[in-house]
Amino acid sequence: MTDHVYKTIELTGSSSSGIEDAVYHAVAKASQSIHKLRWFEVTQIRGEIGDAAIKHWQVTAKVGFTIDE
Repeated sequence: MTDHVYKTIELTGSSSSGIEDAVYHAVAKASQSIHKLRWFEVTQIRGEIGDAAIKHWQVTAKVGFTIDE
């Protein structure tokens, strides 16, 4: 196994569909400009309520990526 050094960033994604979609949107957008994404850790989950129902999910995650050698 090769040793790695990772950098972590914090992202917040949102979705009206659910938590998984919110994470997916954040990771997909980050992957357009950051390469070698390796892992994520959800740190916060929030939601918007309207008319007595969940309207929107917002998920914050730490995302790690490998630094180029």
